[in-house]
Amino acid sequence: MKTGEKCLVIGSGISGVGAVGLLEHMGAEVVLYDSSDRLDAAAVRAKLPTGSGARCVAGVLPEEISESVETVVLSPGVPVDIPLVNELRARGAKIIGEIELGCQEEKGRVAAITGTNGKTTTTTLVGDIMGAHLGKDKVFVVGNIGKPYTSECLKTAPDTVTVGEISSFQLETIRDFHPHVSAILNITPDHLDRHHTMEAYVAAKENVTRNQSGEDICVLNYDNSYTRDFGGRCPARVVFFSSSQALENGYYLKGDKVVKAENGKAWELMDIHADMNLLGRCNVENVMAAIAIAEGMGVPMDTILKVIKDFHAVEHRIEFVANKGGVDYYNDSKGTNPDAAIQGIRAMNRPTVLIGGGYDKGSEYDEWIDSFEGRVKYLVLIGQTREKIAECAKRHGFDEKRIYLEDTYEDCLRRCSELAESGDAVLLSPACASWGMFPNYEIRGEQFKEYVRRL
Repeated sequence: MKTGEKCLVIGSGISGVGAVGLLEHMGAEVVLYDSSDRLDAAAVRAKLPTGSGARCVAGVLPEEISESVETVVLSPGVPVDIPLVNELRARGAKIIGEIELGCQEEKGRVAAITGTNGKTTTTTLVGDIMGAHLGKDKVFVVGNIGKPYTSECLKTAPDTVTVGEISSFQLETIRDFHPHVSAILNITPDHLDRHHTMEAYVAAKENVTRNQSGEDICVLNYDNSYTRDFGGRCPARVVFFSSSQALENGYYLKGDKVVKAENGKAWELMDIHADMNLLGRCNVENVMAAIAIAEGMGVPMDTILKVIKDFHAVEHRIEFVANKGGVDYYNDSKGTNPDAAIQGIRAMNRPTVLIGGGYDKGSEYDEWIDSFEGRVKYLVLIGQTREKIAECAKRHGFDEKRIYLEDTYEDCLRRCSELAESGDAVLLSPACASWGMFPNYEIRGEQFKEYVRRL
């Protein structure tokens, strides 16, 4: 980035604001733009810190800016193929994202974690492990987990580690981003409304290894057909993990034990019941991935296992909320696609009243419905997808008398508390995004927890 380079940041959320701050530090001439018709330039300006010299624009982007911009920084929510971005690209502008921008100022080592599901839990756990090893002041946890890379990268040093949760949206726009250890936890259909094809979605995930070499490490899920296949093409040294079969090299689950194998020799590392506080097979996989990533970053095994033993579920991911009237309430609002929601329902060990539905990302729900396997007692549905899910459930033999369609979130929660009996569970695991009813899955989960607390 040269001094005085004309840069356009599209999107005025936390990623966009972080990008503006870093670009100004780098000496760029910055315009912050938001296309929302609910904002004006003053509202966009109010999001920036005092002292920012960035020009702020809302609504329609002036032609004089389009003609002069040299670099465009897209916030993750901005698709790379919208007409404005296509126009800017055709005019010769370089299109990057917030992750690519942040890596230009990275001075330490990087671990980058992607995948359809499990990213937040794995990233948080790896961050805790690295903090225990190096000291919390030397570890930065960034990316899709909520803290922009651009707001932390200037703090990095040769002895620091950045742990990034990197989404497919963020991976579409990388050029030079180079993690020392990467991980693709799994790939299942998701965000097809954004990527359009499964092939494009898979390619975006695999892009995390774009600049890696045989001196780097990529941690992959052996049980997932996409990631297992990628192992034969990956430019980095591959380390597999598996929850279903023994591996000659890697990490796998044998009964209740996590095992490490190397050159045909194997030894037990931990017991998933005695040494873990997390529920479900999905979290066993997250833990194995975290072990592989942390070892790849040079952390001693005793430090890794100690942190795992003390680690609890991240908020909104199969999170126990409370027991009310003998009913256990679980918040899995981060189950924003069918595969994630499958992991949520498989973690339930009692009859369950399940809350599903939300924004339609183009997903199919057959495998999710099949995973109920007698666990789901009632299905309470809301949002744009409620009829689509109800019809799918009926096709798979779910009793339509046990399906309830509700108009509001409050009605949905009230219905669940009425249906649940002592010994049951109520699980919010929607298999859909929150958009249309809530700004994000966090607010959806918080409202669920607040309702439960008031019972």
